[in-house]
Amino acid sequence: QVQLVESGGGSVQAGGSLKLSCVASRYTYGSYCMGWFRQAPGKEREWVAAIYAGSDTAYAASVKGRFTVSQDKAINTMYLQMNSLKPEDTAKYYCAASRLYGAGIAYYEYEYGDWGQGTQVTVSS
Repeated sequence: QVQLVESGGGSVQAGGSLKLSCVASRYTYGSYCMGWFRQAPGKEREWVAAIYAGSDTAYAASVKGRFTVSQDKAINTMYLQMNSLKPEDTAKYYCAASRLYGAGIAYYEYEYGDWGQGTQVTVSS
């Protein structure tokens, strides 16, 4: 099991940027897929992006070209750089670690076994 702690959320205007961080309690680089999810009020949690082995990345269509996921293996930290933010990006953002070792990119919530507490992102128009 791995403990995950997110930070970096906040309030910005549309068009602005934020960078979220997710610190893991143990080494996950190259062995587990790390993902970002978000949940807006009244909506289901949705997959946003994921990274595996430091360079294999994937994005939801709604954020592709605006968000970038990355990792710093030296400090067990994953990042989500969010640019050109829109009001519809408003949500609580969660990082998660996949259940399976060495299984590549994970796209679905059931594939993740460890979750952070989340950090709120609010984008105003």
